[in-house]
Amino acid sequence: MENLARTVQTAAVVALPLMFAITLHEAAHGWMADRKGDSTARMLGRITANPLAHIDPVGTILIPLVLLISGAGFLFGWAKPVPVNFPALRRPRIDMAWVAVAGPGANLLMALAAASVCHGLVLAMPELAAVLRWPPFAMPQQIPEGFKITLPLLLIFKCAVEINVLLMCFNLLPVPPLDGGRVAVGLLPKGPAETLSLIEPVGIFVVLALIWFDPGGIMHQLFWPGVFGLARLMLGG
Repeated sequence: MENLARTVQTAAVVALPLMFAITLHEAAHGWMADRKGDSTARMLGRITANPLAHIDPVGTILIPLVLLISGAGFLFGWAKPVPVNFPALRRPRIDMAWVAVAGPGANLLMALAAASVCHGLVLAMPELAAVLRWPPFAMPQQIPEGFKITLPLLLIFKCAVEINVLLMCFNLLPVPPLDGGRVAVGLLPKGPAETLSLIEPVGIFVVLALIWFDPGGIMHQLFWPGVFGLARLMLGG
């Protein structure tokens, strides 16, 4: 029962930041595509902060919930991809890179905004400063009197920093169909770009192999320390 209560508590803190991190990431892709000449996302109502326009029942709700309940140690999810008609872009190869990087860029801005709120809350209540140095997604055993509102609020924004940094870094991995792969395809010379683009149909399996099997310790030694190091830097930890 205690484990269930802590899972519910963690889910309550994680749900809102995760939902907006994923959905605004997709909205940013649509916004940039619209600026670069493709109005598909705008016509379909996908350039919006309303999560209902972007939620994928499996990727936005089910998968993150299962990972959270199972104690997998990381969160992974996705929203409905924003449709982009790449031939409609004014400069398809370069503009594709701009469209791709817009999603992680939105996550970076959200992380910086959430970190600013965290520091503002700590300035107002210095007793909470130690919370910013807690491990990612750590929850208190109980909330002391006097902190019933501010501590959960601080945890939500701290979580928003960590989730947005995680999604930004993850999506920048240079493997199509992740955003980093599409940025690389847009910026590399034509030959290497075409070779890299061939990975896209099986790219998601490459990503899953990196997560689950971690060949060469890439994720353990480089990715996760980099993600949590950047989050700590933003939080002043």
